[in-house]
Order: sequence, then structure tokens, then C-alpha cells
Amino acid sequence: MATVLIIDDSPTETHKLSGMLSKNGHAVITADTGESGMDKAKAERPDVVLMDIVMPGLNGFQATRQLTKSPETANIPVIIVTTKDQQTDKVWGMRQGAKAYLTKPIEEKTLLQTISDVMS
Repeated sequence: MATVLIIDDSPTETHKLSGMLSKNGHAVITADTGESGMDKAKAERPDVVLMDIVMPGLNGFQATRQLTKSPETANIPVIIVTTKDQQTDKVWGMRQGAKAYLTKPIEEKTLLQTISDVMS
């Protein structure tokens, strides 16, 4: 099973995602800002990152770009998990280096399948 870093400023969303992942055997690390998420990604080296977009300070697009460009974290796949469902957001997210883009609310099966896909 994977170690998953959730970067989301919503305690409710973090709790929902953590619950889905934990009950399926994944280890979960959380961060509530883009900045702390970057630090945790470098320190913990998770197998995959679930990244929210709308956060204070460093937003998810910026954090994704930094993670995927840094030699320390470039090999960690980033899945954007957001309420932003416009096609332009999806295109921009993928351009920042994300491996997948999911819109909230997320079905557990879809989340688990996407994690599996980006790690293979």
C-alpha cells in the first residue's frame, strides 16, 4: 500500500480523504498549506500527493509546479483534487506537472483507482 500526502486546507476534506485511504490500507500524511505540504513531501517522500488548488499562500498549482520541478520530489506523482472543474483548470493543472485531475466530491473507487494508475 502507498503512503499518501494530502495537501488541503479543509479539515473536512482532509478527514474524508484520510478515511477512504486509511480503511484501504494506505498510510496518510496531511498538510494544510502548500508550504507545509512542500516541506512534508521533501521530508517524508510519500508515494503520491493529493493536492487541493484553492489554499491561502502557495496555491495548489504553484505547489504542484514546485514539487514536479524539484529534483528531490520530481518522481512523486501529484493528483490534483479540487472543486475547480473548468477545462482550463484541468489543462493548467496538468501543465504544472500533475499526473491526474479529480474533482470533488470524489468517489472512493475513483480515488483508489487513480492512485493505483499514477503509481504504476
